[in-house]
Amino acid sequence: MTRIFDADLPRTEANFAPLTPLMFLERAADVYPDRTAIIHGELRQTWQETGRRCRCLASALQRRGIAKNDTVAVMLPNTPAMVEVHFGVPMAGAVLNTLNIRLDAATVAFMLDHGEASAIIVDPEFADTVAAALALRQREQPILVVDAEDPVYGSGRRIGSLTYEELVAEGDPEFDWVWPSDEWDAISLNYTSGTTGNPKGVVYHHRGAAINAVSNVLDWDIPKHPVYLWTLPMFHCNGWCFPWTIAARAGVNVCLRKVEVQAMFDAMRTHGVTHYCGAPVVHSLLVNAPDAMKAGVPQGIKCMVAGAAPPAAMIEGMEALGFDLTHVYGLTETYGPATVCAKQEDWADKSISERAALNARQGVRYHMQRDARVHDPETMIPTPLDGQTMGEIMFRGNIVMKGYLKNPQATQEALAGGWFHSGDLAVQEADGYLKIKDRSKDVIISGGENISSIEVEDVLYRHPAVLAAAVVARPDEKWGETPCAFVELKAGADVSEADIVAHCRQALPGFKVPRTVVFGELPKTSTGKIQKFELRQRARSSTAIDV
Repeated sequence: MTRIFDADLPRTEANFAPLTPLMFLERAADVYPDRTAIIHGELRQTWQETGRRCRCLASALQRRGIAKNDTVAVMLPNTPAMVEVHFGVPMAGAVLNTLNIRLDAATVAFMLDHGEASAIIVDPEFADTVAAALALRQREQPILVVDAEDPVYGSGRRIGSLTYEELVAEGDPEFDWVWPSDEWDAISLNYTSGTTGNPKGVVYHHRGAAINAVSNVLDWDIPKHPVYLWTLPMFHCNGWCFPWTIAARAGVNVCLRKVEVQAMFDAMRTHGVTHYCGAPVVHSLLVNAPDAMKAGVPQGIKCMVAGAAPPAAMIEGMEALGFDLTHVYGLTETYGPATVCAKQEDWADKSISERAALNARQGVRYHMQRDARVHDPETMIPTPLDGQTMGEIMFRGNIVMKGYLKNPQATQEALAGGWFHSGDLAVQEADGYLKIKDRSKDVIISGGENISSIEVEDVLYRHPAVLAAAVVARPDEKWGETPCAFVELKAGADVSEADIVAHCRQALPGFKVPRTVVFGELPKTSTGKIQKFELRQRARSSTAIDV
């Protein structure tokens, strides 16, 4: 029987619209047209100008045959073009694929093929890598190549058929972009290396992107018109959804091509930066900079850290700078941050070591995430809030990916039982805060980037002198963690640390290359399995040899 609240109350355009972060740009351009949206070098671009350029980009892409659910890849640093593609590409109905600028050509080629990219927009700094990747592609589908030239970088190699500015000029600034018909529609594709095989393509939907952008506002208490410094790469989880977040508050995007400590401090002073995000290494650069470099830096800057728990020294250093540090946790599959170590008022009265211990926890669910907690992965029963019982961190709600592109088995496994399985092992304390105890799958987090130990081991095993190899994380003051390789050589082999590193550099991006190599027989079980727990203990000791 139809109930009264289900009868004669239709869903129409008048009373329902699918959620999308694109509406944040439209509002910022309409309500605050003359406020600065983007700063980059000498460029000062308003929200009205940004809105018009994004409409032009969307219009031009459609005119060149880019249609709904077509993939547009970009390999860009934190430049104005990178801000604009987060709106212009989905406004055309297409799906944005931001490529990690640190990747090698073979990996980029795989992503272009797997994601079926119809176009790629590339910064001149990465033209050589992309040109090599295009030559390695297996798909015969033609791909539009666009050069996104940047005056701050200077001239560089052109590999495309037109420039980004020429493409934008083809479009209509009054283009009537189409609101997504369904908020479940894909908005972006982000590749995560995982731990085995090829990278997995994580698909975001419009609803999740909009909701996580709003959660960023709520969980960080972002006021109107923040001045946000782009130290976090926008290629990583779409910059934790902050391109859309800053639009929601009509803030300023201060673009920064490279994370350099002098440039960061200069931007903070010159532009009155109020917020920035980054991996621990970014904050450490600022803390450990010479005192003269820190002079005149604005007080009260809000900074967000993820990728590793902030140590006491970092918290103390941030406080000395007058910065306010917030710790968040998440994965590519959760649009970036999905929990926050929400500070309680009484924490301010505690010692620095006590505050560090509290802030090192992964925290509680984001405002608009349905749930985040620790479960027994076998029984799916929640673990007790005792700070002792280990389980797996799991999420459910709107801030969870649609799934892995073209990988139904991995999607089913990741979302089994109605929860997203993070693979991170943790406990949940009496106040409900999550605290990671170990990382399953042996993922190393270096400078906020995930490194698969299995991927590095596979390269090591290709060396003709290597009999056995294992890679674990070694603590590093700058990067948080770096790969430490333990190598057992074949009898009679004469290989140096430099030889191993050079071999790895031929097959891996620089950040994945082991920073430490230790030679010797590897500890094994009776069945021949390498005992990584023992190697982790060794990696933390002084016996490891830096190379």
